[in-house]
Amino acid sequence: MKTITHIPNEWQDISALFVALGDEQRQRILLAFDKDERLNILQIVEHSNLSRTAVTHHLKVLQHGGALQSEKIGKEVFFWVDKTQITQAIQNVLNYMQQSL
Repeated sequence: MKTITHIPNEWQDISALFVALGDEQRQRILLAFDKDERLNILQIVEHSNLSRTAVTHHLKVLQHGGALQSEKIGKEVFFWVDKTQITQAIQNVLNYMQQSL
């Protein structure tokens, strides 16, 4: 067994993504998006059983974790799944595990 004193570079900042993906409500929000779809908060709330406040909280966690991106257009904020970020983060962990464990 090794003593771990620091987190490997490949794992840096991955914990926020794992936290974001580890909640069923946030998983439901991500799964609500169609391929390459952009949704505003009202559209997400409409397809959820959560309050707007709860959806807003989950969107912030997903964004902080890198699972969602957003863009403000006028008064609306549109969100979309950042497939590249999610895929790259998971691939970094898999590569590290295959090479080091």
